Amino acid sequence: MQAIKVGQGVHWVGAIDWDLKNFHGYQTQRGTSYNSYLIQDEKTVLIDAVKEPLFDQLLQRISTLIDPSKIDYIVSNHVEMDHTGSLPKLLKLAPNAKIITSTKGEKGLAQHFKHDWNLMVVKSGDTLNIGKRTLTFVHTPMVHWPDNMVTYMAENSGTDIASILFSNDAFGQHIASTQRFDDELGWDVVKEEAGKYYANIVFPFGGQVTRALEALKPLKIDLICPSHGLIWRSHIDSILKEYIKWSSGQVEERAVIVYDSMWGSTTKMAKALGKGLENNGVPVIFANLGTTHISDVMSLLLTAKYILVGSPTLNNGMLPTVAGFLTYMKGLKPKNRVGLAFGSYGWGGQSIGEIENILKDMGWNMPLPGMKMNYIPDHEELENMTDKVKELVNASAKGE
Repeated sequence: MQAIKVGQGVHWVGAIDWDLKNFHGYQTQRGTSYNSYLIQDEKTVLIDAVKEPLFDQLLQRISTLIDPSKIDYIVSNHVEMDHTGSLPKLLKLAPNAKIITSTKGEKGLAQHFKHDWNLMVVKSGDTLNIGKRTLTFVHTPMVHWPDNMVTYMAENSGTDIASILFSNDAFGQHIASTQRFDDELGWDVVKEEAGKYYANIVFPFGGQVTRALEALKPLKIDLICPSHGLIWRSHIDSILKEYIKWSSGQVEERAVIVYDSMWGSTTKMAKALGKGLENNGVPVIFANLGTTHISDVMSLLLTAKYILVGSPTLNNGMLPTVAGFLTYMKGLKPKNRVGLAFGSYGWGGQSIGEIENILKDMGWNMPLPGMKMNYIPDHEELENMTDKVKELVNASAKGE
C-alpha cells in the first residue's frame, strides 16, 4: 500500500473502503475513501486520520514515507469517527504528536475518547509555520458538524509548493477508487457523487456553506483535498460553481415525482401528473420508492423546483416507504420548492393530508390542494389531473 504524491512534500496516505455500501442511511454504491494527507517539512503534519478498522492501511502508507513516531502534528479538522477513529492507535506510535483542533473539536475529542491528549486548540484564522509552509485554520461550523474546520496551505513563491485546501467534508464524494484525482475518474462521475454527498449530508446547512465559501473566496487554490473521494485539481472552478448553486437554494425548472403504490392506482396518478408537467414544458423524473433508495431520491431533487409526493392510504396513514422518505427529506430541509400531495384511497384518504401537512411545514409553495382518487381512477379522472397541472405551473410562475 503506497502513499500517493499530491504535491511537493504532500502525500495521500488514507484508506479505501471498497465494502461500504451504507453510510448511516445514505446508500454508497461506489464505496468510499477516508483521506489522510501527510505534509513533510521541517515539521511533519498529518491532516486527519481514518476510521479505526482501516488503521493498518493508514499505517502502511505513512510507513513508506517516514517512521510514524516522527509525526509532529495531527490536524483534526473534524471529530466524527470516520476521521478520528484510529487516533488512539496512531498516538501510541506517535506519542509526541500534538493534535490541532478547533474549540468545538477540543470538546468533541474529549467526549469521544476520554483521553488527556496533547491538544493545540486554534481559533479561526490562526496559523502554524512548519518550515517552508504555513498552515491557516478556518472554522466552518455546521459544514456539517459544529467542530468543523478546514486547513489551508499557501503556496511558497519560488518553489513548487502549491496552494492546497484540505477541505474536510466539503467537496467530498463517497467513491472507492484506485484513482486519486478528479480528472482521472472524470467530471461526470465525480460531480454526480459530489452532488449526492451534498444532497444527503450537507443540504441542511446551505447558509453555513455560503458563509464558508465567502471566507475561502480570497484564497488561491490549486488543489482541494477533501476527506472523502477524489482530490480536485482540474475541475475546481466547476465544483465551486456547483456548491454556490446548491448552497444558495437555486432551483431548475424540472420536477421529481416521488411515490409508492399498492395496486397501481397511485402509479397511474403519478404518470398523469408527469404528463401534465411535460405538456407544460417541465421535464420530469419519476422515483418509485419501492425500487429507489431515499438517498438516490435526494440526489434527484437537489435542484428540482417541483416535488410531487404520492401515497395510497394504509391503516389511516401513508405507506411506510413514503413516511420514511418524508422524514429523511424533512431533516435535510430543501427550500424554495413547489409541492403537491396526491394518492388513491379506499375509504379513508388520510395519506394525502398527512403528506400535504409535512410539505407545508417545510415552507414550500403549495398552489393546489392535494389530489385524491377513490379506488381506481378512470381515463377521464386521469385526464382532468393532467389538465389541472397547468394551474400548478402557472401559479408557480406568478409566485403565488
